[in-house]
Amino acid sequence: MSQPVDSVVSAVRTYIEQHRAAFLDDLAEWLRIPSVSAQPDHGPDVRRSADWLAAKLKETGFPTAEVWETPGAPAVFAEWPAADPAAPTVLVYGHHDVQPAAREDGWDSDPFEPVVRDNRLYARGAADDKGQVLFHTLGVRAHLATTGRSAPAVHLKLLIEGEEESGSPHFRALVEEHAQRLAADAVIVSDTGMWAEDTPTVCTGMRGLAECEIRLYGPDQDIHSGSFGGAVPNPATAAARLVAALHDEHARVAVPGFYDGIVELTERERELFAELPFDEEQWLRTAKSHATHGEAGHTTLERVWARPTAEVNGIGGGYQGPGSKTIVPSSAMVKLSFRLVAGQDPGHIEKAVRAWATEQVPAGIRQEITFAAATRPCLTPLDHPALQSVVRAMGRAFDQPVRFTREGGSGPAADLQEVLGAPVLFLGISVPSDGWHAPNEKVELDLLLKGVETAAYLWGDLAEHWSHAP
Repeated sequence: MSQPVDSVVSAVRTYIEQHRAAFLDDLAEWLRIPSVSAQPDHGPDVRRSADWLAAKLKETGFPTAEVWETPGAPAVFAEWPAADPAAPTVLVYGHHDVQPAAREDGWDSDPFEPVVRDNRLYARGAADDKGQVLFHTLGVRAHLATTGRSAPAVHLKLLIEGEEESGSPHFRALVEEHAQRLAADAVIVSDTGMWAEDTPTVCTGMRGLAECEIRLYGPDQDIHSGSFGGAVPNPATAAARLVAALHDEHARVAVPGFYDGIVELTERERELFAELPFDEEQWLRTAKSHATHGEAGHTTLERVWARPTAEVNGIGGGYQGPGSKTIVPSSAMVKLSFRLVAGQDPGHIEKAVRAWATEQVPAGIRQEITFAAATRPCLTPLDHPALQSVVRAMGRAFDQPVRFTREGGSGPAADLQEVLGAPVLFLGISVPSDGWHAPNEKVELDLLLKGVETAAYLWGDLAEHWSHAP
């Protein structure tokens, strides 16, 4: 007979407290490895980080823990089969590389020498993402110890990337190469966060991203604006008109076909967003901005989480120096990015933007449009049973209801969803004040241990409540 819920919770918390010190010692040891994937000089450190994690996962109990090579930095794969062959398979995603950091950037202490102040652990990677990866090691041990199992209740796999902070250039190819071994019924992404310390939340989706640069060419060289201006097309003017045509008067993207197929917010989702304790004035201060703006008919949170956007990231052309230089410039350029929501296809967006730009550019102006590799959006429905397991496990750990958010940014999670055909779920405990990518990055230790506790409950809940049969 299973223990009453309060006894199970007590047992899990007792186990975590008993192993807290050793867990934090392990985390500090890992954080001392400066695994900065963006800096070639740290290549050996990124490899050392991968080797360290693989060894720690084997020590945790994973029968399989391997370092997987890529043309860039190595990833780590681990697997621990459940005793029940019919149990669902879950893949946990995270990354072990970190952003660059140096004391002179404004850190109060060495970014690669972890220090605890006021129950917060300060170090590069403490929250993004080593702390949130490592909590799964203590979480699965607590799960086993308090249930009497010798293996997890689910087939548990981990894929911990080594190039996320460098744009994941080889990640999709890695997933495609190892798709059979990575096959899963659900993906748990532990590279995310919560709304606030007192408001636990689960993210249900991320936007995709398409980026392009448009170069416009007019005269074969800069020419005199008195002799030729007004009689030949000006590429800088064409760039300005292109940008002006990007949105309509309601701040909707004016590219024909841009909104084709999008999954609209449900009324329930809008209600859940509205329940969050959102302070728009504080948000504006964080954004270093002075007014909100965006697509009419939507709140600020809806705009940044659940609506597609087009942004001008850069515009230039012609003379930029002091004083005047009366020319018709020979060229101009515009850099655009498009955040995409569920239902939008990056390939369709590229075709639509190319057709729109061609229509906008006047005769006599030659254009070149270059698109970067795109990231697809991902979204998990609120009623998905695996998502409900995450919500129950987190609610149990935090002793309060869990709310829902989305993420306005983009990441490699969509590659896992697309290649593996599995829903993506988000389990993170970081909060905005943790300062990802900034000086003095930290993680709240109490929240980190709540992450451990959530993981301890999650695997059993998934096995009990979710059948992965199609």
